[in-house]
Amino acid sequence: MSWLDEHPEIRNLRCGAADLNGQARGKRVPRRFAEKLETEGTRFPLSVLNLDIWGEDIDDSPLVFETGDADGLMLPTERGYIPMPWLQAPSAILPLWAFHEDGRPFRGDPRHALARVLERYKAIGLTPVAATEMEFYLVDDSGKEIKQPVSPRSGKRREGAEILSLRALDAFDKFFNELYEACDIMDIPAEAAISEGGVGQFEVNLEHVPDALKAADDAWFFKMLVHGLARNHNMAASFMAKPYDDYAGNGLHTHFSMQDAEGNNAFANGTHEGSPLLQHAIAGCLAGVPDLTLIFAPHANSYERLVPGAHAPTGICWAYDNRTATVRVPGGSYGARRIEHRMAGGDVNPYLFLAAVLGSALVGIEDKLTPPAPITGNAYEQKLPQVPTNWKDAIDLFASSPLVRRIFDQQLIDNLVRTKRQELIFLDELSPEEQLDHYLDLV
Repeated sequence: MSWLDEHPEIRNLRCGAADLNGQARGKRVPRRFAEKLETEGTRFPLSVLNLDIWGEDIDDSPLVFETGDADGLMLPTERGYIPMPWLQAPSAILPLWAFHEDGRPFRGDPRHALARVLERYKAIGLTPVAATEMEFYLVDDSGKEIKQPVSPRSGKRREGAEILSLRALDAFDKFFNELYEACDIMDIPAEAAISEGGVGQFEVNLEHVPDALKAADDAWFFKMLVHGLARNHNMAASFMAKPYDDYAGNGLHTHFSMQDAEGNNAFANGTHEGSPLLQHAIAGCLAGVPDLTLIFAPHANSYERLVPGAHAPTGICWAYDNRTATVRVPGGSYGARRIEHRMAGGDVNPYLFLAAVLGSALVGIEDKLTPPAPITGNAYEQKLPQVPTNWKDAIDLFASSPLVRRIFDQQLIDNLVRTKRQELIFLDELSPEEQLDHYLDLV
C-alpha cells in the first residue's frame, strides 16, 4: 500500500526541489497524477535551480539561452511524501532532485552536492551523524517597522530579550504545540525549544541523525513549516541573519560526529582531547571558513550578524566548550565528542551548509591537518584571523578557492557565483528598509 493510499484525506500535492538559495521551486499537482509523478518524476528547466533571490533568471547563466533553457528530469528523493500541515486543505509535498536525461545527477543541484560529500565519507568507512539548531524570530510585520508580536496570553507586547524564559515560551504555547505536532507528522525530529537573546527569538533543536541528507531535508522543511505556521497565527517567522540592529542575529549551527563501520564514535577515544580524527576535522573546518563564508553568509544582510560581541563568531579559532569560537567542542561525556560549527546564519541553504561543513572537515581528515591550539577566554578580545565581513570579498574568495573545488562541483561554483554577483548589483540599489522587507520571511 502506498503512502497516499494510507492517507486518503490528502487532497492536493506539491512537488519541488531546493534552488541554490534554498527556495522551494516546483509545481502543484492534482492527486490523480500521483502515480505518474512517483514513477516517472516530472520535468522543469534546470535553470530553475539557479535563480536569484527574487526568482529571476541569472543574466549570464549558460543554463538559460546557451542550452535553450533545457529541461531536467526531476525525480523523487528517497524521503517520499511529506505532509504540509500549515495549509488549509490536507496537502503533501514530494521532494525532488535533478538529473540529466541520461540519468546523471545535475551537479548544480544543492542536494546532490551534499550527497557527493557523503559518498566520499562512505568510501573511507565513515558516516557523519548530524544535527541542526534552528534559530528564528517571531515578528509582527503589519506596520512600517517590525516588532515583537503581541502575546496571545496577555495581549501585551513585551519589549526586551528573555533568554531561556519559560514565560516567553508559554506566551506562544498554542504556536509551539502546533509546531511540535506538525514536526511529528512530518517526521522532523524536534527536540527542545528555548527562548533566545532577541525579542521574540526562539531556537528549536533537531535531533542527531546518522544521515546528513535527512538532517538537511529536516532543516529545509522545518523552515517551510515555521514560515507557514506563523502566518496562520497572524505573525511572520524570520530566519533572516540580522532582522534587528540591536539584538542577536539568527544562527543555524550544526553538531556532528563521525560513526565508524562498527557504529562507534570515531571522534572519541576516552580523552578530553578526543581522537586524532577529531583534530583533523577541526583543522579542516577552520581552514575552510574564509573560502566558504559565502555558503555560511549568503546574503547582504548576513554580514550584519558577523560583528564582534553579537553572539556570532568573528575570529577563526576553536575551543572546548566556548561559544565565542567559530568551532566548538561541547562539554559532556568524552564518549560523545563532537564538533559544533557556529559560523552559519539562519538564512543559509541547509544542503550547501552541511556540504560545506562536512566537506571542509573531510579535507582536514584526508590531508591529516593539525589545528592550532584551542583558545580559552573571550575570542572577540584576541588577535585571531578574522572571517570575511564583506559580501563581495566572500564571493571572490569562493570563486577562486582550490579548497572549494575539492568540495563542490565547478558547475555549482560557477552558478552560485553568478547568482550572488547578480544579487549584489541589485541589492546595492535597495535601502536598508527595503532589504529588511525583502529578506524578512523569504530566507
